[in-house]
Amino acid sequence: MTSESEMKTVFLVKGRDKSVMRRHPWIFSGAVDAAKSDAAKAGEIVRIAAADGTTLGWGAFSPESQIRVRVVSLDAANAPGGGFVEERVAKSVARRADLLASGRTDAVRLVNAESDGLPGVVADSYAGHVVCQFTSAFAESRRDEIAASLMKCAKGTKGVSARSDVDVRAKEGLPVGGFETIAGEEPPELIEISEGPVRLLVDPRRGHKTGFYLDQREARAAVGALAKGRSVLNCFSYTGGFGLHALAGGAAHVTQVDISHDAVELARRNAELNFADRAGRDMDFVEADVFKYLRTCRDSGRKFDLIVLDPPKFAETRSQVMKAARGYKDINLLAMKLLAPDGVLATFSCSGAMTSELFDKILAEAAEDAGRDFQIVARTRQASDHPVALSFPEGLYLKGLILRCS
Repeated sequence: MTSESEMKTVFLVKGRDKSVMRRHPWIFSGAVDAAKSDAAKAGEIVRIAAADGTTLGWGAFSPESQIRVRVVSLDAANAPGGGFVEERVAKSVARRADLLASGRTDAVRLVNAESDGLPGVVADSYAGHVVCQFTSAFAESRRDEIAASLMKCAKGTKGVSARSDVDVRAKEGLPVGGFETIAGEEPPELIEISEGPVRLLVDPRRGHKTGFYLDQREARAAVGALAKGRSVLNCFSYTGGFGLHALAGGAAHVTQVDISHDAVELARRNAELNFADRAGRDMDFVEADVFKYLRTCRDSGRKFDLIVLDPPKFAETRSQVMKAARGYKDINLLAMKLLAPDGVLATFSCSGAMTSELFDKILAEAAEDAGRDFQIVARTRQASDHPVALSFPEGLYLKGLILRCS
């Protein structure tokens, strides 16, 4: 690593250092005084200075991104040393040790980007096969070091791979591509993981995110605990996680619905893996647009005791929030009308731009239009291995409510 004396400096515009003082990890291009600042390479560690030259901290430079600098340290007196990446990986992995040791699952998020002090680095371990996404210039420039650190620090790691197919990489000036194993073993086509009473097959190359939605682990368990004796409709089922937990929890019948043929087929395989004797009898699979399917159920008078709504992200940016709000209201209104008396609705939003307050308001309006009363049984968020730094509220993207029709 470049010595402190050789580091380039990024000066902030006067009065634009408030986010740094609040310990927020992002510095946007508009806050940078380009005329005074040194030119730096993508991912290069730079000194962050106030307009008067006072050192505020240290960050990774990204010349093509609107997030021009990602803060890596606010210890103004000491630049991050050459081993700081491994140190942070080790600390991040250690924070998940109790979860892995509990035996509840062998699939965890080992690194959660900014909230673990490693901007743009996501690392998910599936039974020892780690799949990463590198979405910042900082992360991309240190991918080999990160992979080596994961191999060293995460006990039982068999290999580390990187998926580069996430569109946000383009905003950092990074190539958007495919899948590459960068350390250790190549993972199999499908990785079998365990999650509580359920086993699941994960596709690390083509599956959503790094292969699976580990962030919904605790919500899936909550749904399973409420499912006994109920008829369950799992919408946007993906590979069937919520439905499998419901059946494991004693559900009378589960209907899995998703528009993706590949997701539905993998959900079938997961059902056979767990419930070979019940998969065809107590669980059925529907390949359909969820909005249209819910309207079909409404028109036919069909009812369910428990409905799960876990849709994809409806809003990528704040400018899309109002359009997304209409989609969330529509789908929740339909589901509320399909619930049997004393039915349960587990509903979620993974749109970071959608606030919890607005999501609550949307659900209240949907209940009013449905002419039904609901109680909030529980609130959920992303699982505990997806922590959120207090100074980085953007890290809290997943919110959910479990509602009971009263």
